[in-house]
Amino acid sequence: MSDPNKPNSPNDPNDGGAEETFISHLVELRDRIIRAGISVILVFVALVYWAPDIFRLLARPLMENLPAGGKMIVTDVTGSFFVPMKVTMVVALVIALPFVLYQIWAFVAPGLYQHEKRLVTPLVGSSYVLFLCGMAFAYFVVFPTIFRVMAHYNAPLGAEMTTDINNYLSFVLTMFIAFGVTFEVPIVVVLLVRMGVLTIKKLKEIRPYVVVGAFIVAAVVTPPDVFSQLILAVPLIVLYEAGIIAARFLVGKDRALADKEHAAS
Repeated sequence: MSDPNKPNSPNDPNDGGAEETFISHLVELRDRIIRAGISVILVFVALVYWAPDIFRLLARPLMENLPAGGKMIVTDVTGSFFVPMKVTMVVALVIALPFVLYQIWAFVAPGLYQHEKRLVTPLVGSSYVLFLCGMAFAYFVVFPTIFRVMAHYNAPLGAEMTTDINNYLSFVLTMFIAFGVTFEVPIVVVLLVRMGVLTIKKLKEIRPYVVVGAFIVAAVVTPPDVFSQLILAVPLIVLYEAGIIAARFLVGKDRALADKEHAAS
């Protein structure tokens, strides 16, 4: 039993070195989370003056497809204030996301091998770009199509097509996330191959099942018409094929670099 009054030597296992390292990691993580949060807040503050304009831009696909005299309504007393604020906060998060991802990258990078760093950097950057592409695809292609189809279905019923701004926000955010995640298919394919879960040969073999699955997902997410289903199913299939090509290039190159590093060590 060690003497409690004896100072710890540098090699003493009870010197608390592991605990200090753990605490230092927690402090660094806290600092990076704070920086990421501040970046989002700063962008939000810079955009908040234009919050009504940002919401009108978000609502444009619906407003352009409403029948003559159609409009959006507010059923919540505070909805006309908080909904534009929520939209602006989401936009601020999207704009500040590269800096947020950098903070995450800076925290985990010291524990990665050099070949892993070479792989993670393009994957993180491309995942951000693909997510933005998914949101843009939803805004410019899917929303006008869906709202046009819904207006067509409402017309024979004599129903007036209006929606509460809060419900509209929930709908578009859900669609943004759905299509943003959908456009991450190439990243998922690359990671599955990289982790050894699937091989490129296996990915090619299950291609028919992926095609069927793409149309099933499209049938669930989009309105029940063939065109709306095609505008989601076709990109899904194309993205799957792009993922196979990217996996063949990136993972093969990464394994070659890893072999060189292990041989040199």
